[in-house]
Amino acid sequence: MIRRMTLFDAVVIGGGQSGLAAAGALQAHGRHPLVLEAGGAPTGSWARYYDSLTLFSPARHSALPGMPFPGDPDRYPHRDEVVAYLAAYAEHLGVPIRTRSRVTSVQQASDGFTVHTDADTLHTPIIVAATGGFGRPHRPDLPGLATYTGTVLHAADYRSPTPFSGQHVIVVGAGNSAVQIATELATVATVTLATRQPVRWFPQRPLGRDLHWWLKTTGLDTSPLGRLLAGGHRGAPVLDDGRYRAAVAAGAPRHRLMFTGLHGNTATWTDGSREDVHAIVLATGYRPDLGYLHELGALDADGRPRHRGGVSITHPGLGYVGLELQRSFASATLRGVGADAARVVARLTARRTSQVEPAR
Repeated sequence: MIRRMTLFDAVVIGGGQSGLAAAGALQAHGRHPLVLEAGGAPTGSWARYYDSLTLFSPARHSALPGMPFPGDPDRYPHRDEVVAYLAAYAEHLGVPIRTRSRVTSVQQASDGFTVHTDADTLHTPIIVAATGGFGRPHRPDLPGLATYTGTVLHAADYRSPTPFSGQHVIVVGAGNSAVQIATELATVATVTLATRQPVRWFPQRPLGRDLHWWLKTTGLDTSPLGRLLAGGHRGAPVLDDGRYRAAVAAGAPRHRLMFTGLHGNTATWTDGSREDVHAIVLATGYRPDLGYLHELGALDADGRPRHRGGVSITHPGLGYVGLELQRSFASATLRGVGADAARVVARLTARRTSQVEPAR
């Protein structure tokens, strides 16, 4: 089969919030980008998140550049509202978007890159990789998990508590999603929230103002200094309006330090007690889903991009948007991808005559 090669002046890989923000930034710099989205709609992974997912940032702080989030600006939008917003934003941009177009590999060319999809071949001098991490859920090596005989699923595959009614479920993780899922499951099941460290709580509305108002007002939200808010190896704190902390305090879900082992369908805890467990939900985060760049040599041994502030330090013309802590606390969020996209695209579209910095 002979594939025809088509030239574009910029290609964005990924049609979710990060890819749409990148496409808008490229437009602002006079480029005419093509967006490639593996799914059936330019809404990224949002439609595949669990049914009850609600943003932790209010609508006024959850918009992409140039288009406010509709409705009450102080409400916390539901997953389906985000899906509708992203679809409307894609239409607002008016850039060409190819859905069901999965990138399989990228190769270096003499004057740019060759992009191979499952249907055709493209050529471009600029690539923005904006595929996030939903396609690469992190599954930690927990003691006995490989031989556990109950149900194991990642939060990426969790939808609602209904299938777990009457069961004993362990939710592994100490972040916002882990606490939200565990609390929801506890309405129909016996649930244990298992963490390596104590859960860190932070009020959603300190001094009567939403946290994101404070972050935006102080500039920490999109400043590199704001990365300190993520807590380093301890992870980001759980934002709470009081409901989740109260639920954990009441034992629904109950909280325990991580089990020491799994044997069959039985969990052994640090105090030596044992319990039968029907299911384990891993709310343990994600890793960058960038396997299509492996052949290019742009990733390290763990599959993470070698970059500085979202700009590749191995390949001129290659950038990233939507990486966790890429530049700031907000980098992988609706409210943060716009600022990162603007910065990355400005550097990619500048004269590309400087020497590429060595990887560190």
